[in-house]
Amino acid sequence: MEDLNVVDSINNAGGWLVHNQALLLSYAVNIVAAIAIIVVGMIIARAVSGAINRVMRARHIDATVADFLSALVRYGIIAFTLIAALGRVGVQTASVIAVLGAAGLAIGLALQGSLSNLAAGVLLVTFRPFRAGEYVDLGGTAGTVLSVQIFSTTLRSADGKIVVVPNKKIIDGNITNFSREPVRRNEFIIGVAYDADVDKVRQILTEIINSDDRILKDREMTVRLNELGPSSVNFVIRVWSNSGDLQNVYWDVLERIKKALDENGIGIPYPQMDVNFKRVKEPAQG
Repeated sequence: MEDLNVVDSINNAGGWLVHNQALLLSYAVNIVAAIAIIVVGMIIARAVSGAINRVMRARHIDATVADFLSALVRYGIIAFTLIAALGRVGVQTASVIAVLGAAGLAIGLALQGSLSNLAAGVLLVTFRPFRAGEYVDLGGTAGTVLSVQIFSTTLRSADGKIVVVPNKKIIDGNITNFSREPVRRNEFIIGVAYDADVDKVRQILTEIINSDDRILKDREMTVRLNELGPSSVNFVIRVWSNSGDLQNVYWDVLERIKKALDENGIGIPYPQMDVNFKRVKEPAQG
């Protein structure tokens, strides 16, 4: 009896498959087509976003803008591809869009920080306070800008570390761009001993900065007595140079000042403190 039941079940299943063969074939074709749409859509999204990025860079558009816009295009194509694939398998796309809208509102409330990063990324690309290749300080995080993505900005620090900073944190903080201006100013505070000849010191410092060709002579140069400090007489030097020469100018001028002061017997004092001792007489023994 059990064998007969098994045979009847197989026959019924076979009959169902025969009668619904066209329907199953249609489902199979739609599923394969949906998978093909997704695969082709992913390839097209990558190709189109890459082509847009290359075209924008070829037209000398800033790399941060090119990367940001190409990423938006890629994700937009992927979204349309997924909707088309769902429509192919019979899902009502209008309903899907409505559901996605409601889900998007809920997700947006739950992910306010991420959406804030997205909005901040749009502002960074629009106003461009920095570009790829510039050296910036983003609220205490300094480095060379590599890229501005949808949610974050990537920097390379001076010691070679990769730092990813959320865009919202950048917008909310101070942005210091060290590369935007072609020229920048160095400032030196040089302390000499109180017995040093002020005019002689000023002459030595002036000769040093005048002899450096990297210092821009058409910009204001300052060599003045700045402060009578607790342990030294302090001079201030302010000079301008190209941004690319700034650090080397600082190191070289500082070294030359030290050597010149040593050669002329002008001391650079350490902080000093005078301590006076007073002897107290012991009371006479009674």
